[in-house]
Amino acid sequence: MDRLLYTAMSGARQSMEQQSVVSNNLANATTSGFRAQLYALRAVPVQGDALLATRTSVVASTPGADFRSGPVNATGRELDIALQGNAWLAVQSSDGSEAYTRRGDLQVDATGMLSSAGHPVMGENGPVIVPLGARISIGVDGTISAIGAGEDPESLVQIARLKLVTPDDGGLQRGTDGLFRAVPDMAGNVIPLAQNEQARLISGSLEGSNVSPVESMVAMIDNARRYDMQLKVIESADENGRQADSLLSLD
Repeated sequence: MDRLLYTAMSGARQSMEQQSVVSNNLANATTSGFRAQLYALRAVPVQGDALLATRTSVVASTPGADFRSGPVNATGRELDIALQGNAWLAVQSSDGSEAYTRRGDLQVDATGMLSSAGHPVMGENGPVIVPLGARISIGVDGTISAIGAGEDPESLVQIARLKLVTPDDGGLQRGTDGLFRAVPDMAGNVIPLAQNEQARLISGSLEGSNVSPVESMVAMIDNARRYDMQLKVIESADENGRQADSLLSLD
């Protein structure tokens, strides 16, 4: 009964956390460039003062993200980009550090700042600023060109170039803000990735999320049933304990 209670109790808690991960994935099934978060469970012996051979807990681990590419759809919008292959777009996170994303629905704010989901997009020389009112086009190598309002096509000039990187396998890790960062080195320092001159993108297109809504819905149902089962196990363990207490009280 002791083993039963500890396993069911920890399993119920981790099932709730797993449900939150699946729910977040499902909520981002239509988010451009979103990478599904992975979640796994494993059994470990209880440590510390409660250490007993019969006590085992369920521990959650988030091994990373699903880096498979999502579907690419043409939009015709000049500021929409889809990264090809293993290319990632560099952006500036809220703490000022460099992070990476596959989200390509770029926007220009009132100051001319080019951003992705509110994060300034990084170029070769820092955040990219474009002329207000200009017509913007983005080349396959990330080159940004602009034509001023009322000017003819011959006035097209290059104003910046997006910073595109191609990390090695396992070279990125997800942050709590949904952005990805380079894996820290042995000293714990996060060194920004170098720009890859060979990285390419598709202009006028967007990469969709790699989350499967059907698989996520099935996972949600499975987690809910597992949670209910674990609660029933806890109730059974409690009932067994009460019956054992009643038998002992007869003595």
